[in-house]
Amino acid sequence: MNQPSFSQHIPPTDEQLAARFRPIFDRIAAGAVEREQQRSLPYEEVSWLREAGFGALRVPQRYGGLGATLPQFFSLLQELATADSNVSHLLRGHFAFLESRLNQEDEESREFWFPKVVEGALIGYAMAERTEVTGTSATIVRAEDEVQGEKGWLLNGKKYYSTGTIYADWIVASVVDGEERVSVAFPATLPGVTRLDDWDGFGQRMTGSGTTLFENVRLSEQHIVRRFSAKPPSSYQKAFLQLILLTSIAGVGRAVLRDAIAFVQPRTRAFDVLGQSSPRQDPLVQRVVGRIASLSYAADSLVQSVARALEHNWLQAQAGLADDALFVRTEIEAFQAQQVVIDLVLQASTLLFEVGGASATSETRRLDRHWRNARTAASHNPAIFRERAIGDYYLNGTVPDSGWWKDLPGADANAETNADQPAIAPAHS
Repeated sequence: MNQPSFSQHIPPTDEQLAARFRPIFDRIAAGAVEREQQRSLPYEEVSWLREAGFGALRVPQRYGGLGATLPQFFSLLQELATADSNVSHLLRGHFAFLESRLNQEDEESREFWFPKVVEGALIGYAMAERTEVTGTSATIVRAEDEVQGEKGWLLNGKKYYSTGTIYADWIVASVVDGEERVSVAFPATLPGVTRLDDWDGFGQRMTGSGTTLFENVRLSEQHIVRRFSAKPPSSYQKAFLQLILLTSIAGVGRAVLRDAIAFVQPRTRAFDVLGQSSPRQDPLVQRVVGRIASLSYAADSLVQSVARALEHNWLQAQAGLADDALFVRTEIEAFQAQQVVIDLVLQASTLLFEVGGASATSETRRLDRHWRNARTAASHNPAIFRERAIGDYYLNGTVPDSGWWKDLPGADANAETNADQPAIAPAHS
């Protein structure tokens, strides 16, 4: 089935989207410190976003969604991250799954998922395992009996780092069926599913990135999303996933600037100055805030640049003009932004403490959450690996490792570099 064009509708204006979601972002921001102090999961805040249709931002209007462009989507996601980067991060799997549906030639899948999301359903990912070989602990076992006349499966296993799954209505999991890799999606409330809030990282503590257990979860054929017997179709999906993380990190940068200003403006005492004074008039304090503002601006600019690149990919794909080289170059662009955005925001979140002395470390303010959240989000997809991949690409034209499919028969040409004929020529060649 050919993929329909989604480019004919008129997207909502930035003003319309801001009017719809900005009041909710403000409410989420208002409780961020208290949630951090109490380690309170943002169930209510997630429900506000559901009710407002935030989860359907990228769902095309023909299915009842908002049909936002990718730059609009990432702009709003960064506003949410500024309010609370836990909340923006926990939606990563939801938006990644939907974007994948948009980029696959499967209209039946879109007609199944998009209306559910428009009605408020959220989707969580349960992918990662503590094992060297993906899929050895979570597997689909074919059941011997039938369920209402349809052959079924039993799912058993354990997944870790299940970001957002604790808030989700549907769970997407990667499993194995014998020797075959399979993606399954099923209601989170099926018997045998247990979602634990046991994430013990020092940052992003309310993302629900804990353990998901599957104990004889009965699935049917409709729960099988895809069987991976070949390389998945080329797309900008990896760059999209990376940019969601960078957007959360850049949102922390904005929050650092916001809190630096809010901390300094009302203060009437500066270090080493007797009596009352006005720190906001202190040239050194001004310099610190100016530096934080500049770091945040640079991070914002990189995120916006990659978002525009993704939109170009999307439009080219809709016009039938996208190719592997385009997708790879955009992936490299996202990796390059990763190297810099992380450093910019970690600098800003450390520099924040130079505006107020020891009082800035008060537990009542929880300003330390900014560095902890940025550092934790930055630990996903370690930047040092991506830095090497960038260098290999520019030096040798090597396509970054695209995952398990590189080991499939016939995939060698895509996974390995030929010194005389690079797999993909870098943009500058």
